Amino acid sequence: MESDELEAREWLISCITIPLSTAIILANLVIIVGILYNRQLHNTPNYFFLSLLVADLCTGVALPFIPRMALERSLNFHTCLLVHTFPNFLFLSYLFNLVMVHYERYLCIVSPLHYSQCWVHRCFPVALLAAWVPPLLYASLPAFGWNEWSQDEVNVNGTLNQTVGVTGCAVDPLDDNGMCSYRKVFPTAYIYLEVYGLLLPAIFLIAGMTGRVLWITRKQLRDICKLHRAGVRDQASVGEQRLNVRYAKCVAAVSLVFLLCWVPYVIYVNVTLKWLKADGKSQNSTTHIILCCTGIGSMAIIPFILGLANRQYTDPARKVLLKLQDCWHGMRDCTDM
Repeated sequence: MESDELEAREWLISCITIPLSTAIILANLVIIVGILYNRQLHNTPNYFFLSLLVADLCTGVALPFIPRMALERSLNFHTCLLVHTFPNFLFLSYLFNLVMVHYERYLCIVSPLHYSQCWVHRCFPVALLAAWVPPLLYASLPAFGWNEWSQDEVNVNGTLNQTVGVTGCAVDPLDDNGMCSYRKVFPTAYIYLEVYGLLLPAIFLIAGMTGRVLWITRKQLRDICKLHRAGVRDQASVGEQRLNVRYAKCVAAVSLVFLLCWVPYVIYVNVTLKWLKADGKSQNSTTHIILCCTGIGSMAIIPFILGLANRQYTDPARKVLLKLQDCWHGMRDCTDM
């Protein structure tokens, strides 16, 4: 890849990912402070959500580096492994934490009377480890030998790095066949296993649990409407209308989140697989970079949307904004006088 083309792609990635990354980091920090500030939120469900926020915060930090995996760069073997496996670990841990949060709330709604006896509630540390350890193990597989680097390339790379350290001269460590890229770190089987064995099943699992919760909510709504019909007719019709409106808003919110957050990521995954089948020879690398940034960035805002559903998470930030607003109005009044 020519240096000018590489610089243009890195500039495009920075222009898209830095604003997204900054917004994701700040949004997560606001909700994390809200949970830590309010002791009433120090319970098992919010600990799971706090773990998700930390994982999402790390994903926001790693977001500028994820699209750069598709670029070919001259890096030594260990650095090449690090810049590919570590962002992958952060992203997988975010996905696992997201599934765990949905699963915990799913159990709370499906079995509210037996929720305290569920393993997620009784064995909280084990459940938390289950959201972090498997992503770490899977993301570390290339470092344990499941990669496309040949032993000769690793040896030559190490020898050239020592030469640079001794002589102080700049040496091109790798030829075109040994350039650091995702194809050297992640074998094709590894990528397909991650997509079809981890990513898509996790998305379908979250969608299934969300659909089940909506179905239970609809069933409870019908039961409540029947109770209303047993009372005064006019009051029942008004109550039914309000309940139906709330349920419709809930369905609309879930559908909107799915369209805005999951659909771009699913499109990105399919485009990436198509790009991989073409051996990385994409006809439009700009489109691939944009889909990568927007797909992962849109999915990373899901915890913030979930956090907005609970006003207690954002109370500290709201109070700070109100104080700043009062100070601003006070300064303006003093200036006018």
